[in-house]
Amino acid sequence: MATIIDGLAVAASVRERAADGARALEARGVTPCLAVVLVGDDPASASYVRMKERDCAAVGIESRDHRLPEATSQSEVEGLVAALNADESVHGILVQLPLPAHLDSEAVLARIAPAKDVDGLHPESLGRLVRGLDGFRACTPAGVMEMLRAYDIDPSGMRAVVVGRSSIVGKPMALLLLEANATVTVCHSRTRDLPAVCREADLLVAAIGRPKMIDASYVKPGAVVIDVGINRTDEGMVGDVDFASVEPIASAITPVPGGVGPMTRAMLMVNTIAAAEAASRV
Repeated sequence: MATIIDGLAVAASVRERAADGARALEARGVTPCLAVVLVGDDPASASYVRMKERDCAAVGIESRDHRLPEATSQSEVEGLVAALNADESVHGILVQLPLPAHLDSEAVLARIAPAKDVDGLHPESLGRLVRGLDGFRACTPAGVMEMLRAYDIDPSGMRAVVVGRSSIVGKPMALLLLEANATVTVCHSRTRDLPAVCREADLLVAAIGRPKMIDASYVKPGAVVIDVGINRTDEGMVGDVDFASVEPIASAITPVPGGVGPMTRAMLMVNTIAAAEAASRV
């Protein structure tokens, strides 16, 4: 049976590390601050923001939420981001995605000052990852790497397969695994014979947004399986992996819920502390 990778426990340890950083900053008269921009009333986004508020309170980060109506214009959203960029008391900016359909998400993200891009989604942040330079890493993939370290799973030399090529998860996940010396294949909707490619993986990361798509036929016995999916269905929240069929043959696996999800928020706390520390040195 597989080792169940406990994201809740790892996230708690990461948040404690962030809390230590917050206390050190407070001792120097710096209150780390995260500003969140939420446009519209998407229930999943609102739920995430509430959980983020609780995390900030627990760690010692000031949380400032800016909630805008669904009909807010592109210029109004970008104007708010510009104001937050200019506010020296704000160290991190998170624009909650997805934005309403009439807004250009990429243009909004590009307006965030890279030094405050604690979600790691600015083009400069991704570019620095490509070049192997220091910078903010996208929170979900960074959280996956923390989980692997916590369970002494070293990707070096592994054949890793990432299913999904989004700029939020798939691409930065592949780059972080490559940085950790894995041999990485990125799969997507046009990949031929996807199950066969996945069965080559020592480390399989599912980030496609399709409930329970990855079943035992996709998994090599003994593989490490990381499920990034969060899908709300009639039976509750499920991942992209069919846990019941995969868990008996994997060596380690993340559950949904309680796996990768808590790590995303924990890494947001770590990045916010890092942004505040960098700003305090300027």
